[in-house]
Amino acid sequence: MIITKTPFRMSFFGGGTDMESFFKENGGSVLSTTFDKYCYVNVRHLPRFFDYSTELSYSKTERVTSIDDIQHPAIRNAMKMLDMHEIRLTYEADLPARSGLGTSSSFAVGMLNAFYALKGKYADKKKLADEAIYLERNLCQEAGGWQDQIAASFGGFNRINFNADGYEVLPVIISPNRKKQLNHNLMMFFTGFTRFSSDVQKANAANKADKIAQLKEMLALVDEAEKVLTDKQIDLDEFGRLLDHTWKLKRQTGSAVSTNSIDELYAKGMAAGALGGKLLGAGGGGFLVFYVQPEYQDSVRWAMRDLMHIPFEFEDGGTRVIHYTPETYEPRI
Repeated sequence: MIITKTPFRMSFFGGGTDMESFFKENGGSVLSTTFDKYCYVNVRHLPRFFDYSTELSYSKTERVTSIDDIQHPAIRNAMKMLDMHEIRLTYEADLPARSGLGTSSSFAVGMLNAFYALKGKYADKKKLADEAIYLERNLCQEAGGWQDQIAASFGGFNRINFNADGYEVLPVIISPNRKKQLNHNLMMFFTGFTRFSSDVQKANAANKADKIAQLKEMLALVDEAEKVLTDKQIDLDEFGRLLDHTWKLKRQTGSAVSTNSIDELYAKGMAAGALGGKLLGAGGGGFLVFYVQPEYQDSVRWAMRDLMHIPFEFEDGGTRVIHYTPETYEPRI
């Protein structure tokens, strides 16, 4: 039996520039971190007592005798890609799916990590990220960028650069105290609205030609935000103001990014003292994060009292195997 633990991520700046259609021509960058909320994938070979050969447990339960009958596209395609047979897979998570935290990609990375471990093979972080991108974007044909798979694999607070040749992961050089201060100034709330990221991406893709200018400006903000984090002479509160700027730009990149309810919640948070914030993920719902100075946090918490507040800590481990009991698999004759 194998259990993997893979973090979720929050993306602050540059989201959208990690789309292949954009960065192959213009380059791309994101500033993001993983944090201490995880998905867990438990995989083992299924004992041959049953009239089905594979059992999957996520928001649904599937019991099938043929891999082709699996409804979950990522599991079906990953099992074919890595030649997996007769397994029991269980998915657990600290936070709900389809909420803007890269949950589907964290699952893809954690599942591939578990499959390799079950075979007794080691897969490094880059291999897991690359194969999760291939799984979701090529095999499953889901619209979206590359940042989620990379963040889930590598973990940590990083700047991820994209270009025609691929990507590079660069840890943000920030002092431990400043990083802790940033962590404590961020407040996350669950709006309760969930959606498929790929659906939002498709809805927004129609106007992409008009959005290149906004994406280029959002890309430039990555440099500014990284400078705020790394230069002790700059007031950290500038990070919050830049979040407000990037959110206003992001709202212009597609009609599905925000809703009236989200806009009202954002305005309430800002009126209560937040310096900036954004909806995490492709848009349309999920988690709102605000940058709030300590003296205004009670006020923002009160303004958001109808929403669940989720405290969190940054993490830097990325995906990892937390239980490893390898199994030998003998194909049926």
